[in-house]
Amino acid sequence: MNHLRQLEAQSVYILREAYKHFDNLAMLWSIGKDSTVLLWLVRKAFFGHVPFPLIHVDTSYKIPAMIEYRDRLAREWRLNLVVGQNKEALAAGMNHTMGRVTCCTALKTTALKQLIEEKGYTGIILGVRADEESTRAKERYFSPRDKHGDWDFRDQPPELWDQFKTSFPPGTHVRIHPLLDWTEINIWEYIKLENIPFIDLYLDRGDGTRYRSLGCAPCTFPIKSTAKSVDDIIEELRHTTVAERAGRAQDEGRGMELLRKEGYM
Repeated sequence: MNHLRQLEAQSVYILREAYKHFDNLAMLWSIGKDSTVLLWLVRKAFFGHVPFPLIHVDTSYKIPAMIEYRDRLAREWRLNLVVGQNKEALAAGMNHTMGRVTCCTALKTTALKQLIEEKGYTGIILGVRADEESTRAKERYFSPRDKHGDWDFRDQPPELWDQFKTSFPPGTHVRIHPLLDWTEINIWEYIKLENIPFIDLYLDRGDGTRYRSLGCAPCTFPIKSTAKSVDDIIEELRHTTVAERAGRAQDEGRGMELLRKEGYM
């Protein structure tokens, strides 16, 4: 528990530093477990208030229960929800059958870039964890992007002894990652500790399967699992050798590396 409180304190510190140094912030809310824990931490950091808008990039292919959960929590917590969507690509028929990298680039990366340009956000806060996927391990707490939103993982500022670079040249867009040092088990342990509400797609609802990672319905697949509670999930994770995002199609091959280089979440 003490370790969780240390992680919590570090994340709260990063959030407050981001709010202090960047004028026009927003936070990406994917509705998944990580970004929902991040949202909980934001409310802790700012005494029940969320002082910046929450962005949800809607590909129109999300699992319907995710959208229902999003809208309900937004009402209950009085969140300033901003929904981004690449309507031009959708009108042209963009979908997963055109290739996962092509589809994700159009409906996620481009949609997010369009919203950033429209709203003028100087920084985006995300629930990225270093242990979740290999390219994310190359991230920093404060990670600069160029004016096009592209990410050069070979040119990132050093972050040693909790010293963070928060001053960047004009035109730099910054991604902020307060959960970088959390693990998947930490996330579930914290959900249990704080009794954080989460979408029940993460639980076995009677058919012997559950989702471990959430995304678009055509490209996200459940795993075999009988975990019906947070305790069950934690115990399962202590023994699994299966990657967290094994059920996400865009992670196959170099797909995620290419997507993130071009500005994907």
